[in-house]
Amino acid sequence: MKNRKILYSIFFVMLAAFLSGCETNMVVFEPQGPVAQSILELINFSLVLMLLVVVVVFSLFGYVIWKYREKESNKDYEPEYEKGSHKLEIIWTAIPLVIVLALAVATTITTFKLEKVPEGYEDQEPLIIHVTSADWKWIFSYPEQGIETVNYMNIPEDRAVQLKMTSAGTMQSFWVPALLGQKYTMANMETKLFMVADRPGSYRGMNTNFNGQGYAHMEFEVLAQTAEDFEEWVQDVKDTAPVLTEVEYEKLLLPSVVGRMTFNETHLAWIDHAEHDAKKYINPELYRVHGVIGNIPDYSDSAEGHETDHGEHGASEEEAKHSDHDTEDTKSEHSSSVNEGNHNDHESMETNSEGGDEHGSH
Repeated sequence: MKNRKILYSIFFVMLAAFLSGCETNMVVFEPQGPVAQSILELINFSLVLMLLVVVVVFSLFGYVIWKYREKESNKDYEPEYEKGSHKLEIIWTAIPLVIVLALAVATTITTFKLEKVPEGYEDQEPLIIHVTSADWKWIFSYPEQGIETVNYMNIPEDRAVQLKMTSAGTMQSFWVPALLGQKYTMANMETKLFMVADRPGSYRGMNTNFNGQGYAHMEFEVLAQTAEDFEEWVQDVKDTAPVLTEVEYEKLLLPSVVGRMTFNETHLAWIDHAEHDAKKYINPELYRVHGVIGNIPDYSDSAEGHETDHGEHGASEEEAKHSDHDTEDTKSEHSSSVNEGNHNDHESMETNSEGGDEHGSH
């Protein structure tokens, strides 16, 4: 009995130690908008059903163990053989089917609901923001305002925002836990999401789909502002930010970890990655292909240099490309000179051969 008390004490002390390391700030359970609230309601409904299953199953399990435990009075007891009960089989088959059906219906209703403008905001014109994922950064384009940001997104509070999402290369997963659910971004197609922030605040967004070396750095901030502050921010960007050029955008799409950036104009003027025939920006050397490990460069040194608003990107990659190009040109020139030399030698041999024939005839 004493040993049992000691074991119980150790168990509860260890349990308390483990629980003390748990995260207390569960963002998903603190929604900051109607979209996130709908998702929370679905989560709560699912949790209630699962808890019902757990409580019933473990209660019956404990009851059976206690009731039919071995005792002195029943050591020689042999239960009677029973053929079975069709009634019980129907019951324990029907209950899981009902639970799964309830979860399926609730999930379907919520999923279709999230594809529409949130309730109460139907009379508003939503703010359109194009979201483009690239290795390893998020690009946000505001076509109406004519500005573009990298790794941060400003939105007005209490206004519906429609996100039109795509990828410049590999598939990514867009998620802002406090405001909306997760959805994939894929090249040559467009996925959509709506979100609303109830109040001003800063909310963390991330990529939840592993995509290589810079995956852990693929986070961004969603800053909800008052309508006046948002318009002031837009005007400040238009007055101070540099113009985004096609050359700068091509550099931006190179695999790299960068800081925040802000531009006038958007890349939608010359390319929309959601279009079916749009170019994909994928470096095959960065990924494992058919069991072969690609040559993954180290971007950790260059990451600090990108923590500016308007820095240069991918210079090392551009230099490597030029170096490879120069090498190919050198090889080509060398090959041409060798071919010309061989051609001249061949002509000399023919001349000598003709001369030898003439000499022989003489």
